[in-house]
Amino acid sequence: MKNTIQKGTTVMPKVKVYVRNNQKDVKVPTGIRLLIRKCCQAVLKTEGFDKDAEVSVSFVSNDDIKSLNKMYRDKDRVTDVLSFPLSDDGRYDINNETGMCLLGDVVISLQTAMSQAEMYGHSLEREIGFLTVHSMLHLLGYDHETSPLDETIMMEKQEEILESLGISRDSTFTENKETV
Repeated sequence: MKNTIQKGTTVMPKVKVYVRNNQKDVKVPTGIRLLIRKCCQAVLKTEGFDKDAEVSVSFVSNDDIKSLNKMYRDKDRVTDVLSFPLSDDGRYDINNETGMCLLGDVVISLQTAMSQAEMYGHSLEREIGFLTVHSMLHLLGYDHETSPLDETIMMEKQEEILESLGISRDSTFTENKETV
């Protein structure tokens, strides 16, 4: 059921995003925490998630994300982002203090995100936005590894959401500053 004030007026559900920096390798750029919150809100709005929600986003070192990847996915390598959904077939635990749905945890290697932004030729904001949106979709039950169709659906949703935030693939390439 959606929250309403008066007939025809809908209030967006509240989204509490906890952002923690648990690494010392890279300084968290100004504005990244706000970007992450906007990405989380945009995903929930696009998906029609109509309940108040909480999500945790943590920045970790490459060593830490490699350990988590090994522990939880049996993949002994560094990755850019991991998602830990707390739902069971669309049902979420509720925080007894806040009444909010607990969506889960997102873990991002800021060092890997910076490397990927450079490799793909776009801004760090685009990369962090992409990783956040990607993980939020996982928290809501999307899985690109189940089939090529599921991968296509997830990729299209990611780009739609990033476009709505003004950080689409086409608008975020950085200029090559090399001189000849």
